[in-house]
Parts: sequence; structure tokens; C-alpha cells
Amino acid sequence: MGSAIGELIERDEITLDVLNGKKLGVDSYNILYQFLSSIRGQDGTPLMDSRGNVTSHLTGLLYRTTNLLEKGLKPVFIFDGTPHQLKSKTLEKRKKIRTEAIQKHEEALKKGDMEEARKMGSRALKLTPEMVDEAKKLIEMLGLPVVQAPSEGEAQIAHMVADGKLDGCISQDFDALLFGTPILFRNIAITGKRKVPGKNFYIDVHPERIEMKKVLENLNIDRKKMIWMAILVGTDFNDKFPKIGPKTALKLVSKHDSFEEIIKETNHEPDFDYKDIEKLFMEPPYTDDYKIEFNPPENEKVIEFLCEKHDFSKDRVNSALAKLDAKAREKGEQSNLGQWFG
Repeated sequence: MGSAIGELIERDEITLDVLNGKKLGVDSYNILYQFLSSIRGQDGTPLMDSRGNVTSHLTGLLYRTTNLLEKGLKPVFIFDGTPHQLKSKTLEKRKKIRTEAIQKHEEALKKGDMEEARKMGSRALKLTPEMVDEAKKLIEMLGLPVVQAPSEGEAQIAHMVADGKLDGCISQDFDALLFGTPILFRNIAITGKRKVPGKNFYIDVHPERIEMKKVLENLNIDRKKMIWMAILVGTDFNDKFPKIGPKTALKLVSKHDSFEEIIKETNHEPDFDYKDIEKLFMEPPYTDDYKIEFNPPENEKVIEFLCEKHDFSKDRVNSALAKLDAKAREKGEQSNLGQWFG
């Protein structure tokens, strides 16, 4: 879920066309959760095959990734590794929320309350290891690179951008900025109408570009102080300080040059060492053991995997794959997606 500093972050609305030719790191767990949350039935139940296997994440990967590829984007899928021990409390909270949501979803279905069922259904989602493995398999069948991070995927992406291997990060979480990503792209996979949680109306969602340098200049702070802001309002690795929102957090970090002074002014002694959180964002673990290779999709394997194993429409899958071939021909590369992406 990341940090709640978003309301203070300056962002520029863009079109997907500006991503043409850009090699972008995809925060894969983040985008898969988006697919699980948004690709659901009216009763909040995720898409499933005839054997009861969830397929919402695979649906999103095939059709929405194909749309991005048509725009000329070069996605590199980065997967989270082992969660940092500081994240354990957050993971426990999420598990509790999910368990309660599953129960409320079932109750809503019995009552016939589809609005409540859909709301609870989106909270009951769980990305299992089997679903992650299948997602990786489909991505590789589509000829796209998969990189396994040692820990946080956003940290790995930040390193790869800094190393000149990627042009930016695709994620909904502002944590990507805390980890040092120079360029963050949001709303890339969920562009269009989106229902406001708990409300009966929809809002337009547009792709956004966020530049770290502009954000820090606008807030008149450095990255370390932005991390302090995040610590004050809460991150995946620590609870928030009581009664402190983003605006108050900005005032505090602008006023003080040490976090100890902030602790003193807030009169709140946290049950964690802020230095651990600060170091985690400033010096996160990453790996240089990866390859970024784009290859032509293995059409027959994709069809076998999606249609025969998971009941996808063969016509729709073929149509999606045909779009990739058409895009390659547009580039004059004799339908060779590998050359197009090279």
C-alpha cells in the first residue's frame, strides 16, 4: 500500500503515447494486485476458470500489457523477493483485513447486497505464490523480461533506473520515490473510469508522470526528509505518528534538521528505530544478477496455457497476439518482436 504522502506530490498528466520506446520497470506485485482488485464480477468475485482457479491477474497481464506494448512501451517486470522483517506487522494487518473482508463478502452475497459484496470482494484479494508463478510464466511466454528482486521490487527498479538500465518505474505506490526512483509513472494499467471506494460515482483516471527532482524542489526538502515525512505519516514498515498528516509532516521536516528534534516536538516516542526505516529506503538491497531480453511471444504456448488450462477464449487470445505481430510489422522488423524490442 505504501506511504500516504501522495496528496503533496506534484504530478503531470500524460498520455500513454509519451511512453513510446521507454523501457520501464513494472512493480509487478503492485500491478497484479490492481488486476485482482479491478477485474472482478459485479458480486466482487474474481474471474475464475472452470476448475476454480483465479484468472483475473492473467487476464490483466494479457490484455492490458498488450495495450501497453501497442503504445511502444517496453515493460520489464520486477518481482518482490523476501519481505523485510520490518514489514511483518503490516503483513499481519493485511491478513486480518483480508480475513474479515472474506467473511463480510460471504455475508453480503447471502443478503443479495451486491454493492457491499463488490467492495468487500476487492479487499479479500490474495496473491498466492501459485498465482505469482503463473504470472511469471505468462510474462516470459509473451517474450518479456522478468527480474527477481532480493526484497522490495521498487528498490530494485530504483537501482536499475539509476544504473541506466531502465527509464522509470510503473507503480501506484509513492514508495518508489522513497527508494530513489527518479521517474515514477502511475495509472498506467488502470486508465479510464474508476469507482470511488465507498461512493456511488466514478472518476476519470489519467496516466501520471512524477519526477523526483521536481517533487523535492516543490516541497523544498531533500530525499532523506521526504523519507522522514513518510515515517511520520506511516509506511509499510512502521506505524504513523498520532495526529500527524502529510501537511503537518512537511512542516516538521522543514523546520528540523534531525529526526530526534521531530520526536521531541511531537512528544511521541515511536516503538521503532527511525534509523532502520531511513536506512531501508536509502540503502535497500538489490541485485545486479539479471538479464533484460525481449523475445518474440511463444504463441502456441500462450494459447495452450491460457485456453486449454484456464478456459480463455481462443479467439480473444489470438486477437491479442495478432496485435503484437501487427505492432512488430509497423516497425518494419519482419514481425520479429525481439528485433523490435532490441
